[in-house]
Amino acid sequence: MVMTRPGPRGPRTLRRATALLAGAAVALGAAVVATPAVAADDPPAPDPWVTTAEGGYYRFTISQAQVEEIVGARPAVVELQGNIGPAGTWSDLALDPSGADYQGMWGPVPPGLYYYTYTATMPDRTKVSFRNPDTPVAVTSRPTWNTYFVPGPEVEWMADVASGGGEVAELTYRSTVTHEDRTVLVWTHPDYDAERGKPAPTLYLLADEGQSAREWAELGRVPQVLDNLAVAGELEPMVVVMADVNGPDPRAELLDSLVPAVQKAYRVGPDHKRRAVAGIGTGATTALEIAVREPNRFASVGSFSGALEGLQLKKPDANKMNAQLDLLRLYVGNVLDPAYNGTEALLRTFEAAGVRHQFDGVDPDQGGTWDTWREAVRDFASRVFDGHADGGPREGHGPLTAPYVAPPTGSITTPHVDENGIVTFETGTQWADAKDVTVWANWAPNGAWFRIPMTKVGDRWRLSLGPLDGFYYYRYVVDGVDVKDPADTVTWLTGVSPLFVPGETDWLLADAPEGERGEVSVLTYHSAVTGAERSAYVLTPVDYDPARAEPYPLFVLNHGGGQNWGDWVEVGRAPQILDNLYRQGEIEPMVVVMPDGNVPNYQAELLENVIPALAAEYHVTDDPQQRAIAGLSMGGMNSLVTWLTNPGQFAYVGAFSGGLFFTPPFDAEAVNATTTLARIYVGDVSDFARDWVYGTMATLDAAGVAYEFAGESVGPHGFDVWSANLVDLLPRLFRAG
Repeated sequence: MVMTRPGPRGPRTLRRATALLAGAAVALGAAVVATPAVAADDPPAPDPWVTTAEGGYYRFTISQAQVEEIVGARPAVVELQGNIGPAGTWSDLALDPSGADYQGMWGPVPPGLYYYTYTATMPDRTKVSFRNPDTPVAVTSRPTWNTYFVPGPEVEWMADVASGGGEVAELTYRSTVTHEDRTVLVWTHPDYDAERGKPAPTLYLLADEGQSAREWAELGRVPQVLDNLAVAGELEPMVVVMADVNGPDPRAELLDSLVPAVQKAYRVGPDHKRRAVAGIGTGATTALEIAVREPNRFASVGSFSGALEGLQLKKPDANKMNAQLDLLRLYVGNVLDPAYNGTEALLRTFEAAGVRHQFDGVDPDQGGTWDTWREAVRDFASRVFDGHADGGPREGHGPLTAPYVAPPTGSITTPHVDENGIVTFETGTQWADAKDVTVWANWAPNGAWFRIPMTKVGDRWRLSLGPLDGFYYYRYVVDGVDVKDPADTVTWLTGVSPLFVPGETDWLLADAPEGERGEVSVLTYHSAVTGAERSAYVLTPVDYDPARAEPYPLFVLNHGGGQNWGDWVEVGRAPQILDNLYRQGEIEPMVVVMPDGNVPNYQAELLENVIPALAAEYHVTDDPQQRAIAGLSMGGMNSLVTWLTNPGQFAYVGAFSGGLFFTPPFDAEAVNATTTLARIYVGDVSDFARDWVYGTMATLDAAGVAYEFAGESVGPHGFDVWSANLVDLLPRLFRAG
């Protein structure tokens, strides 16, 4: 893409120019460490603190000494903050101390544009946001932000084109409103000719309050969107002006200052039929006000998350608008878009007055974010000046039939899930004096943990996000201290709370229908290893029959280090997985015991205490060929050691992100002779046990022990991986041959 600036005789190539910071620097409530602005013709330089890793991961590494130099002291916490959470929610990724650095990683990163900042939380909970000082400003209105674009087939429509794109120029004009110079960006179609031919139509894009004109390019990627439309032949040859007209009089700024300046600098027509305007937020309000009051100014008008408060229209107003406007199209995100209810009111007003308009439908996947607005620009730009044949919503967008009413403050104390998958968290008043509260959960694409900031509402803290789909487990973090949800009445053995959002994914983790669920029981027994009473969970199938002629196969399922016998039930969703696989006919009926592995001698505890106590109360087999053992992390190690050192006790073994810390003496020939299936699992590059597991497989290879490697699962050392491993292993048990 070529950057140009219009001169006295038209555009000329712009080699270097200083970008102007529009308005005050914004750092999302944090202190700002500013650095020099980027030249207008230079794309943002890559952030040297960011590297890519295998599997589509991004790694962030910052020297601890450099952070202290930038923020002036040693912080308590360093985080990456950005639109990296579910549905683009602004989220925090902890950058943990690692040697002399702070380091964190997230992924696999879906294709798209990401914007982020680094934030240091000081011991007094004040926050300082910063970016790499060796990189230029990437987002003019937010100078501590940086960006990166992840290519992919889904976002080719906003990627750089190889050739055939338009040109982008800066246009500086004198405002008759503020009596100051203001700057806009201007994109011209590849077929635009400043010297001859028919004058080009013009589309004006107006920024929201707090945004800058440059944000259309920096976060909206509008030049790339337009380039792709032009190359595909889906865009009328036009001039597109990316502006910020916010100020004392946005209407006058646009009509009396900007439009004349563009007409003077470019070969564009003065006819309102050849002019279009659209905007975000307050920019949309300006466009709508002109459409209502002066419809002869622009023939095409678009509203991206905009509204007109208290608008009243009569039939003559509607007739005037219908006579002058060729296109009036409204866009809005889901119920988290602040303009959702305003757009609903606008639609009802237009319908009642008889104003011809189009509604793009509710974008179900996004709130009021650049992901929503970028797609709106793409759709609107392709419609202006071409007849607008199809006036309906885009595929997948839904109707807007009523205002959204959020759960009233104080009405919920546990996560509230609405029919659209929007989840609202709200605390009690016990943290009214806290400085910051976040919801820490497995929000990342691979199941890694992000923190999402909550907002103070009165004496409570609240967060709404989504749409979500699937199973999550979370904690609150209050002024840096992890706290289990005090309103959780579901879990009592683990330090996290569950959140399940029904949807298309993770259906195996959903509760089975009533009447198709097995039983979860507690086995209490005396342990000769610890000299105390201990407990284990036992799962039996829905049709368990203690008088059945054939005893049930036995599956021992072990937890990991730092966990206990409740984790597979409360976090791993083992009962739901077993119920759903069984009702689908995918697994054999079996009895599953989940013991507490936190003992000095796990093998003695299992073989001499747990299994005999279980056999005394449940109809389970003593045939080793009908016994299986598996576990995660430390539980995987316990499973492997028990299998190797006790050949003939278990014919099936599985290890989920678990390996051998040491190599016990074992008879490989006896192990192979008595094993039906040994299957090993591990997460991807984000699983810290990965090298440990590969080392274990090398040990087994060297000893000649037969096993299967399931390959790497996408995800870290967490239950998103381990539950998937369990789903894979269960259908393989007790079905030899």
